Amino acid sequence: MNRLLRRLLGREPAPDGSIGALEPDEHVLAWAAIVGGGHLVTTSHGIWFPDPDEPRRVGWHLVSKATWQGGALVLVEAVEEDTLDGVVLLADRPPRRFGLGEPGKVPQVVHERVTGSIRSRHHRGLPGGGAWFVQRKVAGRGKYVLQVRPDPGTDRELVRRLAAEVGRQLPS
Repeated sequence: MNRLLRRLLGREPAPDGSIGALEPDEHVLAWAAIVGGGHLVTTSHGIWFPDPDEPRRVGWHLVSKATWQGGALVLVEAVEEDTLDGVVLLADRPPRRFGLGEPGKVPQVVHERVTGSIRSRHHRGLPGGGAWFVQRKVAGRGKYVLQVRPDPGTDRELVRRLAAEVGRQLPS
């Protein structure tokens, strides 16, 4: 199959060494070279980027924020700190900036996949800030999870108690 046909069918292979093992139902959507070396590769399950030891994928449901500005994609990755009665408590990592000389479809795919993973979102004001309650679809698993992401300065213990209370009220 020639390269043009593979691209049209959505079967464009990723550059060598830019991704790890894909899930059986995961496929490459778009990729772009990072200025200074390496590649960003978007798949149906998440975004792969270079890490010190090997490429690493962040699932779409764990991208808190993605912005495209000035030739760079800035990603904020969330980490799952805890699960409280079925509700996932998140914390954001520092933003990572990836300069892309020729971004192609990468910014568009990132925008579509991140926003497409969100089923609902609600911000609740709390002392010192607040927290986002976001229901998101986990790619490849076919299920939704309820995530809670506290704003900076919000009492994390209060957020933990609130998340656990909400979790106990969710249908099993």
